[in-house]
Amino acid sequence: MEIINLQTAIECFDSASELNADEQALMITATEALSHAYAPYSRFRVGAALLLENGVVVKGNNQENAAYPSGLCAERVGIFAAGANYPGIAVLKIAITAASMDFASDHPVAPCGACRQTLLEYEINQQQPIVIIMKGTNGKTYRSVGVRQLLPLFFHEDGLKAK
Repeated sequence: MEIINLQTAIECFDSASELNADEQALMITATEALSHAYAPYSRFRVGAALLLENGVVVKGNNQENAAYPSGLCAERVGIFAAGANYPGIAVLKIAITAASMDFASDHPVAPCGACRQTLLEYEINQQQPIVIIMKGTNGKTYRSVGVRQLLPLFFHEDGLKAK
């Protein structure tokens, strides 16, 4: 038997104001996107802003639907919009924030598993890491250099190919 130890490194800031100016601006854009989320069922709004290699910022927000699970998370709305409108342009960073309409979220909100897998595939295809910046309504802000930090054991297309 062998034991594999996995390590994850996430930078933790007391607030988003400690981020560099570009990342603060990206988080502000994610917060703006959050305000347009369609979340009448969960009442939990999520906003994302993706900085592309060409300098364009693409927004995403969660979109719910009464016919669960027809909705889509903010991260996937943003990454799919970037891929559809700017094919072949690398995603450098994504800022993610969330706010409940019923309570304050005092911790960073990380992407769900499906979003992690989707972001990771884009990261692998572009052959460079995507920086992920996460925050809640209040409290600390996290920054991860690369999706692999959030999903160390991942499924990739190599698993679909015969050897």
